[in-house]
Amino acid sequence: MTQRTLGEWLAYLEQLHPAAIDMGLDRAREVTNRMGLQKPAPWVVTVTGTNGKGSTCAFVASLLRAQGLKVGVYNSPHLLRYNERVQIDGVEVSDSQLCEAFEALNAGRGETSLTYFEMGTLAAFWLFERAQLDVVVLEVGLGGRLDAVNLVDADMALVTSIGVDHVEYLGNTRESVAYEKAGIFRQGKPALCGDLDPPQPLLDKAKELVCPLLLRGRDFNLTIADTVWHWQGRDAQGQTLELRDFPLLDLPMENAALALQAYALTQWSWDPQTVTKALLATKVTGRLDRRQVNWNGKPLSLLLDVGHNGHAAEYLRKRLQQRPLAGKHLAVFGLLADKDLDAVVSQLTDVVEHWAVAPLNTGRSRPAAELQAALQVLGASVTPYDSVDAALEAQCERAAPQDEILLFGSFYCVAQALEWLERRAKEEAANGFAG
Repeated sequence: MTQRTLGEWLAYLEQLHPAAIDMGLDRAREVTNRMGLQKPAPWVVTVTGTNGKGSTCAFVASLLRAQGLKVGVYNSPHLLRYNERVQIDGVEVSDSQLCEAFEALNAGRGETSLTYFEMGTLAAFWLFERAQLDVVVLEVGLGGRLDAVNLVDADMALVTSIGVDHVEYLGNTRESVAYEKAGIFRQGKPALCGDLDPPQPLLDKAKELVCPLLLRGRDFNLTIADTVWHWQGRDAQGQTLELRDFPLLDLPMENAALALQAYALTQWSWDPQTVTKALLATKVTGRLDRRQVNWNGKPLSLLLDVGHNGHAAEYLRKRLQQRPLAGKHLAVFGLLADKDLDAVVSQLTDVVEHWAVAPLNTGRSRPAAELQAALQVLGASVTPYDSVDAALEAQCERAAPQDEILLFGSFYCVAQALEWLERRAKEEAANGFAG
C-alpha cells in the first residue's frame, strides 16, 4: 500500500469526523485505552486560558530545558506547518514521525471516528511516549474540561487569562468560561491562575479538589518600570523568591510571571542567572513578533500578532502605548466571522493611523466590507483590499521608515504575512545572487 504524505494525512483527518469541533472525551478516551496510551511523560504541565497559552507554554519549556531536561511541547493551531504543533527538545517533529503516528492512530482507533484535533492530540501523545521525555507541556485547544488534552492528568495546571470567547462552546460569561477552564485541575495538584480577577467557579473547583491555588496579585506578581520589570513569588515551601531589574521581554511579561511561578514550585534548582537567560531566549512566532522588511529600498518595521479577541486587542494596545514610536502605526487586519469585531477594533482605533482590511484565506473569514464598515463607524481611516498580501503591500507603500505596520486579527492573517515575508526574502536572495 502506498504511504500517505503528511499533506494527504491531514486532508484525510479533516473528513474523518462529521463535525470539525465535537466537544467531549469519550471517543478519544476509548481510543487511548484501546491502544494502551499512557501518560506521555513522568511530569505534565497543562496550560489553558483565553489568551497567552502559547507564550506561557514556551516560557515553561524554556525554563525546564535550561535545567537539561528533555521536554515535549504540544501547541495549536499552527501558522505555516502542522509540525509546529509537536516539538521534542525544542525541535519540530518531522513529517515522517507524524505520518507514523497517524498511521498507528488510524489503525488503533477501530471504528471510532475522531476529529482532526483529537487525532492530532493523540498522535502527539503517541510521539511523546516514544521519545522518553522528562516533562511534557500541553496547550489546551478549546476550553479545558472537554478538550482532548484533558485526557492526561496534569501534575500542574495553569490558567493564563479568562475572557469571553468561543461562546457557542464555552458560554457567554466569564463564569462559564472559568468553569470549563478549571476542568484541567486535578485532585491535590498545584493550580495557578494569571488572571487578576478569577471568577468564582475557578476558585470553587480548586477548593473542591483541594488544589494548592496560586493567584497572580496574591501569591505572585510583577511590576513593570520603564526599562525593567520585577517579579515576586514563592517556592513549594512557601519561601519568597524575587527577580529584580529584569530586562523587558518582547513576549507578554504577565505570561512569563505565570511560568516563573510554575517553575518555582518544581523540584529543579532556582538560579536567577539561568532563569533570566531562559526567559530572554524565549520566542514565539506571531506573538508580538517584530520583523524587518526592505520595501523598494525602504527599511520598514512590522509587528505580527495573532491576537483575535477583545482581551488580546486590549493587551496589544497597552504594549504599543508602552513603546512610543517616532512615527505612526498602520494596521493590516483580518478577522474570522465568529469573533467580536467591535470588541477588537475599538481597542486600537486611537493608536492606528490607517487600516488596510482584507478577507482571510478561509471560508470562516469576515468580508472586508464588514471590517471597513465597523471601523468607519468608529471614525477610522480605512481601505479595503482583496487579500492580506495586497493590504500589506499597500501599507508598505504608505509607510515611512519611522512607522510600524501592525498586522493582527487572526492566525490566518499572521500566517499569510509570514508566507509573504518568506517569498520576499527568497526573491531578495535570488536577486542579490543574480546581481
